[in-house]
Amino acid sequence: MAAASFRWILQMHKDVPKAARFYSEGLDFTVDVCTLRWAELQSGPLKLALMQSPNDHVLQKGMGYSSLLSFTVKDINQTMTKLMALGAELDGPIKYEIHGKVASVRCIDGHMLGLYEPA
Repeated sequence: MAAASFRWILQMHKDVPKAARFYSEGLDFTVDVCTLRWAELQSGPLKLALMQSPNDHVLQKGMGYSSLLSFTVKDINQTMTKLMALGAELDGPIKYEIHGKVASVRCIDGHMLGLYEPA
């Protein structure tokens, strides 16, 4: 019998088209499907599904953490500029480590993103 294979990561959002735009314009994801209630995006082998949240089941700002998605980027400052223009908030300072730059970003609907720019 075959092992289970990874299908996608699912995030709940209040506004699916706005969230799809956040990932496509801020992190260059390809949007394969986007409706008011559902979106499917891709970045390399990573598949991200976005679904409209029923009622208020999305995290509120300042109330804990959801899953954290981590991305390697070419230019952390340029990426931060794009993401902040799309509604993200830096969660603490950009850290300059010996291996590269690291930042945590709270995106729309409270989801956390980790950004890493190798040295």
